[in-house]
Amino acid sequence: MPDSEGHPAFEELELGRVLAALADPLRRQVVLGLLAEPEGTARTCSSFGLPVTKATLTYHFRQLREAGLIRQVDRGNSRMAELRQTEIERRFPGLLRVLQAEMKREHTTQGLNKPS
Repeated sequence: MPDSEGHPAFEELELGRVLAALADPLRRQVVLGLLAEPEGTARTCSSFGLPVTKATLTYHFRQLREAGLIRQVDRGNSRMAELRQTEIERRFPGLLRVLQAEMKREHTTQGLNKPS
């Protein structure tokens, strides 16, 4: 059963929900942004600079939280998001490496397609 903040327990992490959350490019951007930080880093939701309204930002972070990808903590008038990196790696070994490899491949491909 999820905790009072909507974070599922480790044993409740479901691959289908995780993949559904990661299917959205903005949510993948958040996960990759957190993955690029030292493990345990927490960032405010607005620090990702997503080009969406506050309501849509709240929706995307709720999807990530309910899938179990992030843990959110209230800090005064903002919420901080932290990647559940260790738990994700234990439950779905290699998933985060696949995301990182995809990001590197996309950056390489984009670099090759830039006009000279």
